[in-house]
Amino acid sequence: MTQEITVRRAKPSDAGRIAAFIKHAYRGRTAFDETSVIERFGGAGFFLAEKGGELIGMLGWRAENLVVHVMDFLVWPAVERAAAAQVLFAEMEVAAAGLQCEVAMLFPPRPIPSGLIGFCKTLGYEPQNVSELAKAWREAAIEAGMGEDGVVLMKRLRTDRVVRPM
Repeated sequence: MTQEITVRRAKPSDAGRIAAFIKHAYRGRTAFDETSVIERFGGAGFFLAEKGGELIGMLGWRAENLVVHVMDFLVWPAVERAAAAQVLFAEMEVAAAGLQCEVAMLFPPRPIPSGLIGFCKTLGYEPQNVSELAKAWREAAIEAGMGEDGVVLMKRLRTDRVVRPM
């Protein structure tokens, strides 16, 4: 019988465990420590994926101006990537929909690693040229460091646009 992946919101008390997970996944090639994780909590919400009591994935995100920015995504071991991504992104999207967010955006590095677009498509995220986005979404992408000529991976979370402040 395979163990189920569970997802929950991270708490500050998870900071040491998250730092250890990041160091392990990067094989010690990062200086991320517990203090770095706690500082990251100030600007992002985190979901943790666990299997059999072991941390196997994390997703960091924030919602601003009805746009979700996925800031951190890490799954280890790699064989868990697809399954953990499905549950982590689904949980984040439910939380974002509760905040009335219109879209979720991923900001891929340049050059975009081979396979990343295909993987993100399995999660419902499609590549979009920044220059072709609606004004508010384009502004969010540019604020996140993407240029007008960049590409974001985007998923609509609601069919209607918010045209007046709530």
